[in-house]
This record gives sequence, structure tokens and C-alpha cells, in this order.
Amino acid sequence: MLSFRRTYIFSYNLFQFCGHTWILTNIIARFLNFGQDALADMFYSVGFMMSLCQLLSILELFHITDGIEKARLLPRFIQNILLILLIMLEEFQSEPVVCVQFFLWNILDLLRYPHELLCVMDTPSVGMLWTRYTLWIPLYILSVFTEGVTFYHALPYMEQTASNSAYIYPRSVLMLYLPLLALGASVTVWQLLKERQHRLQRGNKKKK
Repeated sequence: MLSFRRTYIFSYNLFQFCGHTWILTNIIARFLNFGQDALADMFYSVGFMMSLCQLLSILELFHITDGIEKARLLPRFIQNILLILLIMLEEFQSEPVVCVQFFLWNILDLLRYPHELLCVMDTPSVGMLWTRYTLWIPLYILSVFTEGVTFYHALPYMEQTASNSAYIYPRSVLMLYLPLLALGASVTVWQLLKERQHRLQRGNKKKK
């Protein structure tokens, strides 16, 4: 019999999987149909769904507090900061690096949520487990690097926006953001490597 908590976490992971699948499919389809012209309104076509998925990811804070699942808040928190920045800087939304960033974010989540769904159903796949904890790590590092590049390229737009304010100093924000990004990525990769070793060893034992 399914409990409410189990039904809820299954529904949450299923929604995130469907949402990110829609975003990634939309990005790929637009590039196949329009080429580089798709950059002009790519953010408008997927930005709402991306914002919704990122907003709902705040629920993972309650998942961790309630012990429903284990997750890492800092990477998701940094993603939300960058997404808010992109929403504010409309002139920057058509830059190619934004599309690359969205593409990597969705690939990462599409490697994560199917595995979470299978775990909720007590039918974990060894192949999915390997993908989740092996392929995910280099893609995550690449995504973090792209986040830093995105923020750096957004700096001129931030300075232009902040020119009318005496309280916003974009370069100071950059100096705070990049160390936080590097720290969060280092801790996350270290945790992932430890978790990968533990999960793969346990998966191999079950397979035997």
C-alpha cells in the first residue's frame, strides 16, 4: 500500500522529470527548426517552465528536513540565484551561453530524476545507478564552469542595470558569487564521489 509520503515524492520526481524533458525537447526542436535564430526567443519559450521547476525544487529543503530524501541544497540554491539574474537581465537572455546553461541543467536533472523514480518504486537499475553517479559528475563540473562563465558574461549587463543605483556593485557580487560557486562545487563533487563508491558497491552486492 502506498503511503502519502511515497505518493508525494513519486509525483514530485515525475513532475520534475516531465518538466525537464519538455524543456530539453523544446530546446533541441527549436534549434533543429530555426538554427541560431532560436536563441532570440529561446528563454521566452522555456523560461516559464524552467522557472517553475526551479521554484518547486525549493521543496527539496523540506524533503531533507523531513528525511524523505538526501539532496544538496547549495548547488540548487546557486542555480536559483543565476536563474533570477537571467530573468532580470532581459537583454542577456538571447546569449548563446544561456542556452548552453539551460541545456546542461536539464541533462543533469534528466540523469537524476529517473533514478529517483526507480528508487521510489523499489526497482533500482544498475545502469541508471552508474549513469547517475558516474556520468553525472563530469557533467556537473562542466555545468558549474558554465555557470561561472554565464555570470561573468552577464557582468556588463549587470553594470548597465546597476548604473542608476548606488547600492549595487556587480563586481563585488561577482567576487562573492564565484568563490561560493567553487566551494559549493568542490563539496558536492566530494560528496558525490563518496556516495558513488557506496552506492555502486551496494548495487554490485545486490546483483551478485
